[in-house]
Order: sequence, then structure tokens, then C-alpha cells
Amino acid sequence: MWTDMSHTTPGSAGLDPAVLRDQLFEPWNRRDLQTLHLLAIQGFSKLSEPLVALLTILEGCPGKQKGRSHLFGHQILIEFQKWMKEHPQVTLSAISEQQAASLQRRALSLLTDSQPSFADTLIDIYHLSSLDPATLKLHIIRMQSLNCYKEAAALSVKLNLQKELNMEEMCVPLILQNKLASAECFVTGHKHLEQQLVTLLDSWCHPNFSVEHVIKKFPRLSVAKQSMGHIQAKLLTKQVFRLVEKFNIDPGLCPRALHKRRLDSLRFLMYKRFVEKGMTEDNWCDHVQYVVADDPELQIVLVEMLVKYDGLKKASQWSLRYNIPRHRLPIGLWDTQQSLPPELQQIHLTDPAQAEKWIPSQSHCERFYQVPITKDKVHFVDSQDALQRCRNIVLKEGGVVGVDMEWQPTFGCISTQRVALIQIAVCEQVFLLDLCASGFCQHPDTISFIRTLFSQRNVLKLGYGMSGDVKCLVATWQQFLEEPLKMEGMLDLLNVHKKIQHGKVKLTQNGPKEVLVGEDSAEKGLSLLVQQVLGKPLDKTEQMSNWEKRPLRISQVRYAVADACCLLDVYSVLSRNPAYFGLPADLCSVSSKPPEKSGDKRHKEKQFKQTKQTHGAEECQGAQWVSPPRSEAEKGLLCGEKPQEPQNTPPLPPQQLRVVCDNMLQGLGRYLRCLGVDVVMLENTDDHREAARLAQAEGRVILTCGQPFQSLRSQVGEGCCLSLDCSEKAKDQAVRVLRHFNVHPTPRDIFSRCQACNSDEYVAVPRKYMVRMLKEKGFLKHQGDGDYTHQQEEEDLSDIVTLSMTPELPRYAPQCQWAPLSGLDPDTLTFPGGAPMQLHTVPPGLLPRIPLFYVCTRCGKVFWEGSHFGRVLSMFQEVLHVTDDDAESFAARVTAAQKN
Repeated sequence: MWTDMSHTTPGSAGLDPAVLRDQLFEPWNRRDLQTLHLLAIQGFSKLSEPLVALLTILEGCPGKQKGRSHLFGHQILIEFQKWMKEHPQVTLSAISEQQAASLQRRALSLLTDSQPSFADTLIDIYHLSSLDPATLKLHIIRMQSLNCYKEAAALSVKLNLQKELNMEEMCVPLILQNKLASAECFVTGHKHLEQQLVTLLDSWCHPNFSVEHVIKKFPRLSVAKQSMGHIQAKLLTKQVFRLVEKFNIDPGLCPRALHKRRLDSLRFLMYKRFVEKGMTEDNWCDHVQYVVADDPELQIVLVEMLVKYDGLKKASQWSLRYNIPRHRLPIGLWDTQQSLPPELQQIHLTDPAQAEKWIPSQSHCERFYQVPITKDKVHFVDSQDALQRCRNIVLKEGGVVGVDMEWQPTFGCISTQRVALIQIAVCEQVFLLDLCASGFCQHPDTISFIRTLFSQRNVLKLGYGMSGDVKCLVATWQQFLEEPLKMEGMLDLLNVHKKIQHGKVKLTQNGPKEVLVGEDSAEKGLSLLVQQVLGKPLDKTEQMSNWEKRPLRISQVRYAVADACCLLDVYSVLSRNPAYFGLPADLCSVSSKPPEKSGDKRHKEKQFKQTKQTHGAEECQGAQWVSPPRSEAEKGLLCGEKPQEPQNTPPLPPQQLRVVCDNMLQGLGRYLRCLGVDVVMLENTDDHREAARLAQAEGRVILTCGQPFQSLRSQVGEGCCLSLDCSEKAKDQAVRVLRHFNVHPTPRDIFSRCQACNSDEYVAVPRKYMVRMLKEKGFLKHQGDGDYTHQQEEEDLSDIVTLSMTPELPRYAPQCQWAPLSGLDPDTLTFPGGAPMQLHTVPPGLLPRIPLFYVCTRCGKVFWEGSHFGRVLSMFQEVLHVTDDDAESFAARVTAAQKN
């Protein structure tokens, strides 16, 4: 019924699938992909029933072959999918339902652990998602019975079967095998499953939890007891809180992890107060009450700890405060309670309103850096009038300001910390922005001031470790997620400090002793820098204060002011004599990374040249080519060796290079993926052996560095493991890999793969639909958001008509697969694989400028044409193959992107 009559004669049964398979296997064995492609295109057209014949061919294909990039059957699938694009009449809808169902069941049986790369293509060709869920569920259970738990979970996600399967039966084996990432992927996008997974992990945080009892429920699962190191309360608690934040789940659903985290925090507070003596009584009391909260068991633990650390009197006071039952009191505490006079039965804290001197004691002045201004020069900003006065002074052109922030310590009980106080120091004045004041924090004028402050190029902002401050700003104002802060005119003194430390400059101080930078100093961070430059350290006693409690104590205010003022003083001293500290004249030119020593650089260049001269081309069958035979001593790429470009070998497009990057080379993986290479990256928690498993199962080349190279090379085919120099930058490593495998990327390959998940399938979303979805999900609340006008809506209507006739897809369109927008669930805005569209990442301000968005169908990430393309084009121009037409076309695109 699909017979191509131009290639067959009347009465012909078409080409025998077995014959075609044998014809294709010959060029595959020779690694002649061009001939294989031509034979496949001709052969598929001669098949009488292509969809039936394809399954027959795949069922007879050999399995894994040593040293091959991927399976023979997978290559046939790739060629068949290309052929189908030219023959749209070849579809399941052209045959009877009964025959289609039979073909679907045959295709499903091919989806096993031995051929995981078949999944996406087979599901697409045979519409396996439309099969009866009961049939699909039975296949998943069968895969589990074969101990293919990870593969079963991955396939169930592709088939959107999560709701049909038992979460514990799917996820528990994965967790026991230290594959929590696969379990996360299984539940992601399904709120009830996400909650079940978090609740399950929380139950494992119980002190009496026994992992052996869990393993008994899965008798077919082979797990060694010595590999159960990740199943312990501390690590599980960390994972629970990470998932609570990721899935936006109520922490109340994980009481055991919360109790464990609070217990650890209580131990820390006891050490900080009674052993290290680095916390005031008032601060300690505030934090203890926050950590213990209303947990009766923690209240009892607190009393027991106080008996050990401070004696019966203090323990009695806190036991009375929490009304601990007599039978739960430590020995002797009841008698102490009864002997306490009434006035000592209460915990007495310092009254914040009580008069406290602005100038501290003489001993404090001699020991620590002191605030250089009087109290009347400190201004609290908690209203819009006060903010306007602050704005007029702080935003003066050419000014220099010190910026610091304080937030309430949560000791890990809450992941995101919101800013409570922002200190802004100028010459002889300090402004304290009180974000706890009612109605002040979320006022539009306050948010506008913060944006203006950080984006003002003509106002130099000084800070120390500003990346942490920015994270807390984003947690405080969700608006900065939708439209990120523009950071201009910033100088992070942490980078300057690193530069000083890197230079090993010996600084003589006016303080109590001489300090060699980075050595033999009790101080650290900003306090160390202040000591080295100004002679005295900061007093950090109030650092862990309750910054949300009002009114602030004088000692808190003094600490907050000092943290901001010292930035100005340090900058002033460094600017007057930068050479003394080993700094350039322009402090703003100091980068975030210390420069490489010239001696080290010359040594590396010398070593590089020697390596280049002593080693030739490398055999690597995993990339479809083989260089001339070499001796055994020359095989294998040494760390730091620069492989030469192979001679007399056809160039490869990036799509045909499939690699797995060790977790030490994630930066390299991102660059290769950016250029269109098929890249799988190991997670930080993955064992190196996972790279070997992926290479064997999916025909990938392993990219690694350091010690794992020898072990990994012995587990895969000849030439399928490449070792790189760990000291090289990721960009240089990427160039090295591309040249080694003779990969010729073009500008059309840039961003042809999703940078987040490696998928090459997108859906094009016109602006009108994007606006509609943003409004429906509450990300675009007002008609004026993003200045998206009614006129533009009308223009978009005509654009959509034009788009349906001549779609203006991005430059990488030919290298990708494009799914129809109709595949998106209109209610949940999720794709067939279950991934929700990540609408929260689309800034409303882009809408007037971007007519078309591109969304990854696997993970839901949203992309648009911007300036990133120009930067990548410039970064990799030495390996990109650009024609004259390409150069002219892409120059215009880059110019347009820069305007956006």
C-alpha cells in the first residue's frame, strides 16, 4: 500500500527487508556513511510496506559493537526518519487500526536497555504514546524485572506514564542505586508525585530508619551494602530541602528532615555561644527560639545541652520557659527550679530601647576598626520621603558608595534568605534601608531605586562577595527573576583581595601583629582585608544577629554601618598606592580570576610544544574515522597533548559526534552542546563508571581528564576515550576536541541543541501566543506590561498567517526537529513528554522586540534570538566553517540581535 511504483514492477512484493539490511550493513562496516545514506534512501523507496519492513530490519540488527559510535539499528532509524520527511504518505494512519496496533507492540518490544537510543525515534515513528496505557505499563514492569530501573523510568517519562505507575516501585530502586536524578526526572511536572518523593525521602531521615528493610522489598535489586553511603540522614536531609525548594513544596510535609536540620542548627548554636564564645547572649537567645520553635523534643534537647554547657541554673530558666514536664527533666533540674527565686526564673534579655552608647569601650576601639562617623550621620530609610532624600545623595554622578546587606540567618531551615537591611555608605553618611518596614520593601519606588542604583554606570558601587548579595536580592524581589538586575559600575573587593593574596604581598600592619596574606590569621573575608589594609579587623560579633527584629540594638546598627563604611576606607587606601599591594592602577580592571603567573605560562607553552612534536594523530573509531595505524605506545591521548587534525578523513557535522563528558568537564560539555554536538554530562554525584556505561549503551566517546582516564579506557572500545588537560580553559578544550575528531561546525549549528537538556526538538511560538500564555499563567498581569500594545497584537495576527505559509525559523532550523504547536497541552501548557513550558523565564520587557520564541519540547526552556549568537560566533571563529553567504547573512543577524 506504500509501494513506490517507479521502483517496482506489477506483482512485485517489493524489496526483501533482510536483503536491504545486508546491503546497508556492508557500508556500515566500512564506516562509509555517505554510501549507506544513498543505499538507504533508494532501498526504503523499494519496500512494499516500509513501516513493517523497518521493524523486521531492526529486529535482525546486531547489538553493541566494540568501538562504534552508535548501534547499526540506530543509524538505520536516523536514515528512515530522514526518508519519511520526503514521503509524508508513510504513516500509521494509512493502515488499519488492528495492523497499526500490531506494529506498535513490535516497536515497543525493541525499547529495552540494550537499545536505549531507539526510544525517541521509535516513539515518534510508531506513535507509541497512543498505545493502551495498560500495554505500556506492562512493558515498563517487564523492564524493571530485568533490573533496567533507570531505563524504565526514562521510558515512562517519554511515554508520559507517570500517573499510571507506582512512585515507590519506580523511584526506590533508583535512589538505592544512587540515581536520585532519574527519580527526580520521573516525578517532575506531577505535583502529587513530587510530594510523594519528598515525603518518601523525609521518612528515610528518621533515626530508626533501616535501609536493609527497604532492600528486602526489591529482591531482584542487586545493591552492595558498602555502596549505601548516600543513604544517611545528613545527606538525605540536604536532598529533601533541595527538592522542597525545587518543587516549591510546603516544608511542613517533611517534618523529620526539618527536625534533623533544626537539631544540627541547635548544636551549632551551642558551640558558637559556649565553646567559641563568638555570639552575644541576646543573639543566641533569638536564634535558639527560632530554631527550637514549638518542637517539644527540641525544647527538651535544648535543656539537656544547657545542663552540659552552662549548668543547672540556665537550664532551669529555659525548662520553665517551655514548661518541660517533670519526668522529662535531667537529674537535679527539678530541685534547682524550686530553689530559684521568682526574679531569676525568667530569662532577662537586653531591652533594645535601653540607652546604649554609640562609641564603644576603649578596649573595643583599640582592638577593632571603628565607624568613622557620628550617630547623627546614620539615616534610617523606611518611607518614600526618606528614600527620595537618599536617592538625591547616593545617585550623584561620579560618586563612590559602599553597599552591604544583612539578612536573618536561617541555619538551612529555609533555603532562600531575604534581605532585611541594605547599608549604603557615602562620604560621611550612611543610609540604612529598612526592608522590614511595613509597605516599604515591595513599594514600586523602592524596587525602582534598587534597579537604578545597581545599573548606574557613573556611580561606583563597592562590595565584598557581591554574588551572595545578589542572590538574596532575587529572593527578596521576585521581579528580578522576570527581568534580571542590570549590573553596571560594580567593583567587588573580594576579587581585589584575591589579587593581593595571589601576589603574596607581605603587609605590615598597625595592629597587634604582622600578617602574611592568607596565612596565620584568625580573621577571614572582609575582616581580614580590613585588617591588612587599615590595621584593625572588623568586630563580627553582631554578624549573626536577628536582623528582622525591630528596633535594632545600637551594637547592630554600629556593626551594619561599619561593614559599609570600611569598603570606602579600604578603596581609598588601595587607590592611593595600588602598586604597594601588587594591584594595577585601575582597580576596576581586576578580574574575578587571578592572572596566570608568567613563569607558569611559559612552562605550559614549552610543555605544549614538546607534546605536539612527540605525538601524532590518534586512532578514534568512535567518531566514524580511523587514522593510519600507530604503535601501541602512541595510542591514547595523553593529558595536555594537542591532537592533530586527521588526514584524508571526511569532515563530520557536529550532530554525528556523540560524547559523554565526565563530571569534571561540564564546562567543556556546555560549549560542545552549544555548537551542536550530542553531549551527555555526568552529574556531580555520578560515579565515573557511569560514563563507561553510557558509552557502551549509546555508542558515545568518553571525554575525561585526570586519573579516571586509565580505568575508563579499559572499559570501552579502542579510541573511544579521550583525556584532556584539566588546567585548560573549557573553550580551549572544546576547540581541541573538535579538531581531534575533524568536526566542522557551521554557524547554523550554534544553539541547534537545547543548552539545558541536549534535545534537538523545538516548537516555534509566535509572540501573540506567548503573550496569551503569560497572561493565563499570571506572569503578565497588566495590559501595559512590556509595553505590548493592541497595535502589535493586530500585527502579530498577520505575522501568524505569514508564519504558517513561510515560517521564518532561526538559522539552525535545518539542524533541528520542529514539533507542531498543537502538541502543547492548552490547559497545562506541557509537552507530550510531560515538561512544562518555563514561562517564568520570559521577561515581559522582551515582548515588544521578539516576534518569535523557540521552546525545547523536552525540558520546556524558552529561547529567543539575542546577542548570545554573536558572542559564540566570535569565540569559536577559528573552528567555524563560514561561507561568504553565511557571513553576510549572519552579520545582519548579529547586528539585529545587538539592537535587541
